[in-house]
Amino acid sequence: GATLYVSLEPCCHHGKTPPCTEALLEAGVARVVCAHRDPFPKVDGGGLARLRAAGVEVREGVEAEAAIRLNAPFLKRVFTGMPYVIAKWAMTLDGKTAAAGGDSRWISSAESRALVHELRGRMDAIVVGSSTAALDDPMLTARPPGPRTPARIVLDSSAKLDLKSRLVQTAREIPTLVATAAPARAEALERLRAEGCETLEFPDSDRVPIPQLLEELGRRGMTNILVEGGGVVLGSFVDVGQVDEVDVYLAPCIEGGAHARTPVQGRGAGKMADALRLTRVRRTLVGDDVRIQADAPSLWRERLERWRGPS
Repeated sequence: GATLYVSLEPCCHHGKTPPCTEALLEAGVARVVCAHRDPFPKVDGGGLARLRAAGVEVREGVEAEAAIRLNAPFLKRVFTGMPYVIAKWAMTLDGKTAAAGGDSRWISSAESRALVHELRGRMDAIVVGSSTAALDDPMLTARPPGPRTPARIVLDSSAKLDLKSRLVQTAREIPTLVATAAPARAEALERLRAEGCETLEFPDSDRVPIPQLLEELGRRGMTNILVEGGGVVLGSFVDVGQVDEVDVYLAPCIEGGAHARTPVQGRGAGKMADALRLTRVRRTLVGDDVRIQADAPSLWRERLERWRGPS
């Protein structure tokens, strides 16, 4: 039969048992089956303990792995305070994300782009760098709209985002946050704010510091963010271990050339043995493209396993 997964933990705001737990007790339910308990510190195990104390048989761990994969964004935010990061890019068979002059329209198929828009509609925010914003003049919206309207975040250390760009021109309609660093001048920041953008300033750093940025996004209640590039931005997330999942579209075309328009730059690995090895790899054929999704190892996943204890 069908399984309904609900939280049975005390409310994290006041520590009281929620109505659903009391409703189960009042209904005389004799047995409750769940995938895993809620790790939020104020509620961890409380609802299940209340049921057990009342004599209800509670079975934990049913389909736990599937539930943990489903709840990964929430779990990361609980354990770290930071949102879950999906790194997305499209590339040619020879590993290029654009031609030498920056043109990237279009590498992937129409079917692949439709899936990207579907993904965007489930995000709290979409992140790009200032170079991508300048070259592509993107809207960073989901078309058609999804259940969420993601904020657009531009990593722009110098606050040089063009005031005539589509991101700035629509900032009063769709939340647009420009994250800046020490090179940004006060007058440039003020011009962006005057056009409806919000600025998030990191004046003690030459570049936008990714961990501090993610901590701030977590404080704002963001759980899922999509990083769409370019290579410098994606590399900066990889360098600090803040990519949780990749979503890559590999197109059957060859760009050629000796330029370095590669999807992930940053410091890179000194030798192949040190390269970031992904897990739980999923492959899907989308039109003529190959979509590759995979998880990245991270410290919060290790904390999750310690919290779960022996299986």
